[in-house]
Amino acid sequence: METYDKSLQDVDCIVVSTTTPDYVYPSVACQIQDYFHIPHTGAFDLNATCAGFTYALHVANSFITSGLHQKVLVVATETLTKVTDYTDRSTCILFGDGAGAVLVEKDEVNPGFIATHMGTNGEGGIHVYRSNLATTMFDLPLKADGKIVQNGREVYKWVSRTLPPSIDILVQKAEINLNNIDWFVPHSANIRMIESVCERSGIPIQKTLTSSEFLGNTSSVTIPLALGLGIMEGKVKNGDIMMLYGFGSGLTHLGHIIRWDLDA
Repeated sequence: METYDKSLQDVDCIVVSTTTPDYVYPSVACQIQDYFHIPHTGAFDLNATCAGFTYALHVANSFITSGLHQKVLVVATETLTKVTDYTDRSTCILFGDGAGAVLVEKDEVNPGFIATHMGTNGEGGIHVYRSNLATTMFDLPLKADGKIVQNGREVYKWVSRTLPPSIDILVQKAEINLNNIDWFVPHSANIRMIESVCERSGIPIQKTLTSSEFLGNTSSVTIPLALGLGIMEGKVKNGDIMMLYGFGSGLTHLGHIIRWDLDA
């Protein structure tokens, strides 16, 4: 708020993406409302795992476009180190903690959201999960300790075959050429996966912003962290056309093409 001279006092909705809240309820969004003393706002959490930030942006844009809200605070926050199985060496080296936030405001002249595409493959949910009340999924037993369980090979295969055609659809919806994209900002699951998606999609890796190589896989927070790094490094400029693409457990994915309009 200090960097961009913004106030939270007129925020009329708070949407938080998280899979690691301190409490089942009250929500993290309600705790944020209390901490910042925001007087007149709705507040709720959503869980779309690693796609949570792009889903939260979709909700914020829908609220604003419909006229229901004028200023939405979108937050992504995770403490994955609390739910990491440190006996599983295939996953414990991957995950980290983080948080990021953006303000989404109504702009009659230059709307920032250009196109959106989403999809879900629920039958793949068994490949990456954290157990809760249930002990089985699809009649298969779960590792019921509340820690992250991931079949990395199957997730990698799903991402590699799902994202490239989905990116094509998203670009078609935006009625632009892939060359018009200034920055591709995917969920930073790992760099090898992102390199595969870029190669199959025809996106130069040089146009990609990531964060996992510095901060680990922070689930839905990897995208806002990558945006923050891009801004600090002077890469992201006002007017840039950006593709943000979240994907993760569910299995589910959602991508946006937006025009970056950052108040400075």
